[in-house]
Amino acid sequence: MTAILGHEADGKTPAALGYRLPAEWEPHAATWIAWPHRRATFLGPFADITRAYARIVRALARHEPVRVIGTGGVLDEASAMVGGAPGVTLVDIPTNDSWIRDTGPVFLVPGTGADLPPAAVTWEWNAWGGKYPPWEADGRVARSIAAREGCTIFAPGLVLEGGAIETDGAGTLLVNARCVVTDSRNPGVSRERLEEILRRNLCVERVLWTGGELAGDDTDGHIDQLARFVRPGIVVAARQPDQGDPNHLPLAENLAHLETLVDAKGKTIEVIPIDIPPRFSYGGVQLPASHLNYYVGNRFIAVPVFRERTDRQALDTLAACFPGRVVEPVPLDVVVRGRGGLHCITRDQPA
Repeated sequence: MTAILGHEADGKTPAALGYRLPAEWEPHAATWIAWPHRRATFLGPFADITRAYARIVRALARHEPVRVIGTGGVLDEASAMVGGAPGVTLVDIPTNDSWIRDTGPVFLVPGTGADLPPAAVTWEWNAWGGKYPPWEADGRVARSIAAREGCTIFAPGLVLEGGAIETDGAGTLLVNARCVVTDSRNPGVSRERLEEILRRNLCVERVLWTGGELAGDDTDGHIDQLARFVRPGIVVAARQPDQGDPNHLPLAENLAHLETLVDAKGKTIEVIPIDIPPRFSYGGVQLPASHLNYYVGNRFIAVPVFRERTDRQALDTLAACFPGRVVEPVPLDVVVRGRGGLHCITRDQPA
């Protein structure tokens, strides 16, 4: 294992060495999940949360290996609930919280013809701009997983959450500027400098900056709630037709902006809208319920559903976007009480 400061070490960035950032729909070695234990993160009875995680772990493990992290009593609870499930491995790694999409490593694969060891980019972590201390254990999760998997580690020194980025696997990166170009994450760093670091360390040719946000989303607008690639050149995007919902205007503006973007191959992005549930709440608190927070794995796509009228259209649209894959509807009305979704609690490790 070698640690490399990606933007400082004599040009030895992942891009210069010949790595590539794969799309999520490419083959996986495993899915990583952090077992939940931080009760303050979630609204409502916490026992509902662990039961929901257990159902999700078992559903994903039917398709590919699932590695569940935690330590001490947290890992003991995970063991009691999912430890005996086929395809599930428990890994002793301490955590503060369970949003591993944001705290886990971003894995890279060798580009065509490149003879390179497995690699991962480990970003800095400050709990979405300092919102939820303490976060020191979560700040070590990415490095711990990457080291366990024998990866070369690139540490650019930039605060970035995994849910803030989305790639087509062909050189294009979608990023919401609201949760990256901000003094709460990267004070004093210009958008131009941030883009340079992203391109060099995530091995992409073009960074497409977006906006948009969801009411109740404490990440400041993670892209995996708003817009996702389904293949190069084609994006699905969240839409809220209900003009009385606070999400209506920002999502409409974001959708219009997405239709103006051009990817790394010079193609104008095609945008397919997917309606999300209107005014979805728990205890009077509006929550970021989005079908866009889906997860694509080996021969399947797991789609968040909320027992709402928008479920069916979302399932049908995504099934058409990912032909040949099993569509797994995953009830997320409980997990979303933590203001996150299915993609937020999973981290894909490419084969």
